[in-house]
Amino acid sequence: MSAAIRKTMSTNNFKSRLRPQKLLKYFFDPNYVTVIMVLLLFAEIVVCFGVINNIKYTEIDWVAYMQEVEGVVNGTYDYTQLKGDTGPLVYPAGFVYIFTCLYYITGKGEDIRLAQYLFALLYIATLLVVFDIYRRVKKVPPFVFIFMCCASYRIHSIYVLRMFNDPVAMLFLYVAVDFFLTDRWAIGCILYSIGVSVKMNILLFAPGLLYLLLVTQGIIGTVKHLTICAIPQVLLAIPFLQENPFGYIKMSFDLGRQFFFKWTVNWRFLPEEVFLNRYFHIGLLIAHISVLVLFTFCKWKRYLPSINGSLSTKTATRLKPDQILLPFFTSNFIGMCFSRSLHYQFYVWYFHTLHYLLWSTSIHQVGKVLILGLVELCWNTYPSTGLSSLVLHACHLTVLTGLWLSPQHMATRKTTAAQKMD
Repeated sequence: MSAAIRKTMSTNNFKSRLRPQKLLKYFFDPNYVTVIMVLLLFAEIVVCFGVINNIKYTEIDWVAYMQEVEGVVNGTYDYTQLKGDTGPLVYPAGFVYIFTCLYYITGKGEDIRLAQYLFALLYIATLLVVFDIYRRVKKVPPFVFIFMCCASYRIHSIYVLRMFNDPVAMLFLYVAVDFFLTDRWAIGCILYSIGVSVKMNILLFAPGLLYLLLVTQGIIGTVKHLTICAIPQVLLAIPFLQENPFGYIKMSFDLGRQFFFKWTVNWRFLPEEVFLNRYFHIGLLIAHISVLVLFTFCKWKRYLPSINGSLSTKTATRLKPDQILLPFFTSNFIGMCFSRSLHYQFYVWYFHTLHYLLWSTSIHQVGKVLILGLVELCWNTYPSTGLSSLVLHACHLTVLTGLWLSPQHMATRKTTAAQKMD
């Protein structure tokens, strides 16, 4: 056998050994996520269609939403007079406008199947935006997106079987994040505010956003952007503020609203009287604020550039995607950990951020996947049990500890982490 033939065979064998490695990068290399994202989007279209057509729709809040906006359609702008089968209207004005559109599109809310398809589109749109965020940050390996998509029964239920308003608010939130990542903070703040106007859980991201604004925009720039956040709230609420301003503010931003014990996912192991006790609520609030303060001064202050104290709006600090996502998503996650109650639809408040948060920790990869599975199991346990709620808290505590010990948080801030923009 000639030397040339032996060389050719050796080369071919070497190439054949490389092919599996080339394929593996599409599963394990965060720089090659696009292929699996495209495949999963097509798979999700099929899954959503199958869920809508093969799983029975169960009414929870959709009819109540339609009844609440029907009051506005009929000319009632006093928020204290707007209600549905589940009780009074407790969402801000953005909710009213969006679900009024759905009211008309679905024939006063009676075309349930059409509404389900619209929420399927909402779900696919949310995945597109979330995928774009993860594509920019290049941290999470491609195989993890399988757990984010087809593997979650509860998330599909929240979108296409229950049609809650929570996914609508979260879409605006994720689009806002996408704009933050491209340094378009003003547009992002507008979209963030619209998300708050649909459901105020978006405020859980506010501490992280405030700190990021102070870092990137300076003091005057932060005031400017907070004003931008306030403008949509006022404009959307004008008809209701003119009719009964105190009623609108009280009903749509009621932070002291009491939750029913039977729906709680995270505190089932407690006696009901403790769950309803105001001192328990105050304790959770204190713990929430304390942990936020600790992360702000012990972690974010170390990880991010110094707060921009400039009074000029011409000088801005540009952050890397990780520097934006980590404080922003962590802020929301801390709020989830110390929430007075988590209901099943609240899962969507942090579901799409969990994968990023876990892969920002030094927890072993098997442990990360295990936590994702346990969290999913807890949210799929209906009704919740003492054990399921305890396991959920254990998972939350593990992730929170992992974030505290995150390699990014432990690293000393480098002056090269931020770039000054002209």
